[in-house]
Amino acid sequence: MRGRVVAVVLVAAFTAFATAAIWSGRTAAQSPFGDPSMLIQPRHTKLALAGKAENWPLAGYMLKELRQGFAVVSKAVPRFKGLPVPDLVDAAVSQPITLLDYAIKLGYQRQFDEAYENLTKGCNACHATTDHAFVVIKAPDASPFPDQDFAPKR
Repeated sequence: MRGRVVAVVLVAAFTAFATAAIWSGRTAAQSPFGDPSMLIQPRHTKLALAGKAENWPLAGYMLKELRQGFAVVSKAVPRFKGLPVPDLVDAAVSQPITLLDYAIKLGYQRQFDEAYENLTKGCNACHATTDHAFVVIKAPDASPFPDQDFAPKR
């Protein structure tokens, strides 16, 4: 009986040790939110689709969500090879996001398209700076969200 108790205690201790070792091996990029990029790419896509449909309320909402996604990524990955990721993200996307905000509020399609293109270029420039040039973002050709209508409500 005593041998079984010792065996159970040893197994529990080993399990606790292994779990602690796994969790301590997590990097900053391994956010409790999962893959940080999944906070960005779907929002970037939905922003484009809403803007293309001239659904300005939805575009404004997706822009707000995209900003929040960038904030989470900046916290989840504070540095990359000594470079401050929040500064890189800010430099790459702050101006296009500001211009997108104005275009959305004023309902200017052409300005939206230009700012969205600059945002996308900024994303790709940031990826290249952080050794992720193989991650190339582009405006969506079609909606990967068949369960969402991007047309404005009339």
